[in-house]
Amino acid sequence: MEKRFKLLFALGMLAILLIPGCGQEKAASKEKETQKPKTVHLATATSAEDSGLLGYILPELEKDIGYKVEVTSIGTGQAIKLGEAGNVDVILANNPAAEDKFIADEFGVDRREVMYNDFLLIGPKEDPAKIKDEQDVAVAFKKIADAKAKFVSRGDSSGTHAKELSLWEAAGVVLESNQEWYIETGQGMRDTFRKADGMKAYTLIDRATYLSNKDKNDSIIMVEGDERLLNPYGVISVNPKKFPRINYEGATKFRDWLVSEKGQQMIGEYGVEEYGLPLFFPDAK
Repeated sequence: MEKRFKLLFALGMLAILLIPGCGQEKAASKEKETQKPKTVHLATATSAEDSGLLGYILPELEKDIGYKVEVTSIGTGQAIKLGEAGNVDVILANNPAAEDKFIADEFGVDRREVMYNDFLLIGPKEDPAKIKDEQDVAVAFKKIADAKAKFVSRGDSSGTHAKELSLWEAAGVVLESNQEWYIETGQGMRDTFRKADGMKAYTLIDRATYLSNKDKNDSIIMVEGDERLLNPYGVISVNPKKFPRINYEGATKFRDWLVSEKGQQMIGEYGVEEYGLPLFFPDAK
């Protein structure tokens, strides 16, 4: 009888000890579930934000994928640096060469083409370099340099800045730090547009930002249509093998939505009602 009592007592104590443990395991499991990321951190080329495209598509995108998207609007070069540090989950960029290097260096994975538009060379109506309607954009850049007409550059390692530098190179123009006619802002496209307009200077701009902000500025289109002015955008997930803490699931859902039929339709219809043409053309392959 005494042995039986001791056995029952021991079993009872064991049960008491086990119950809190079981509760702790359930609590830990529940805590783990609640710690699942609810946000996708996106670093994007400023044009996607400045044009209003993200403001148009994100409410529907967030509803469909079940994640809130936190946007850092910044030049592509700086967006890639955030990706290289593992500080964002996904990148929307417009510099294919830099994007390819980002992937080759194993910082990014799963790149998909999303959309494209084009760049414009714009300037003051007075057109001091006499480049209006020039068909060859490199010739136009050479004329600006020869005339020492003011040119405002983003100077921020963005996709637009990279394109601009490639056009100076194509024109055979060597930029020097002491050239008074060449001004760098280190800012995004909208602010650079505003500064160029105020200075009656030329600048390179993407069509989406130009159309969505032209009513606030006097600059006009000088050169367009040259095939070198094409401006493609790609979406890239940050590599989860290099940065296990990123929200790869959310990044994947974000990417998949952009290239889905619904995402492509919304991208293609943005701007049509207000400007008579899309600000971006869907390009998922």
